[in-house]
Amino acid sequence: MEEVAYAKINLALHVRARNADGYHSIETLFAFAEEGDLLRVTPAETLSLEVTGPFSTQLGAAEDNLVLRAGEALGGRYQVSQGAALTLDKRLPVASGIGGGSADAAAALRLLVRWWGLPNEQDVLLEIARGLGADVAACLRSEAVRGTGRGDKLAPADGERLRGTPLLLVNPGVPLSTALVFAGWDGVDGGSLRDDPAKDRNDLEVPAIKAAPVIKEVLDLLGSLPGATLNRMSGSGATCFALFDSEAQRDGGATRIADSHPQWWTLPTRLR
Repeated sequence: MEEVAYAKINLALHVRARNADGYHSIETLFAFAEEGDLLRVTPAETLSLEVTGPFSTQLGAAEDNLVLRAGEALGGRYQVSQGAALTLDKRLPVASGIGGGSADAAAALRLLVRWWGLPNEQDVLLEIARGLGADVAACLRSEAVRGTGRGDKLAPADGERLRGTPLLLVNPGVPLSTALVFAGWDGVDGGSLRDDPAKDRNDLEVPAIKAAPVIKEVLDLLGSLPGATLNRMSGSGATCFALFDSEAQRDGGATRIADSHPQWWTLPTRLR
């Protein structure tokens, strides 16, 4: 069996407060790409993980991976005695604002529920997901949702109007620490999300650009592409994205960026 760990996109992100526990209260509109990392499972007596793919060398030891923590938490909750040999094809950049480990952990939960024949109890899975990280709950759903609190309190969003929208992801090859970017937030509460993400913002862009000025270059270039209707940084960066009117315009933009900045990572896809 296999499961896609869909790339997460923050169409808008407001930081509302810095909390005493070190976390931040946010409001965000999550959406997800049709593509991402790929997780496979085969029979085994124990739970294990092998990491392959173009970005596998950017990860630490496999035994520290969030995928294994997800499997251990799920197996412990349901007292599973069966094993699973997991292989993660790491296709997305690491520490890049598009879900990464959170999406991988969520994919592990979805995959192992099927593999182990467990009940698909969403309340239980969401509880496990929230214990693994702030974004894992949204990644478990992998559909357009609004997130509040740490981003793990979810409410429905109008995903139908977003589904199928041509999307281009661009990462300049600069990993960013989420903690560093959040620490650079100016502390000003800009209020709630707007109804239209095109008229909204990501409050983390300013501190992220301060930490990695190349992000502004990416955003400016995306904004100059014909047919781009929205360009923004996702999460805490450094991956940026643009939405397009058509797939042809998206593909033209991807070609233009690949030609002018061949060292940057690009992924032409769509919102799911």
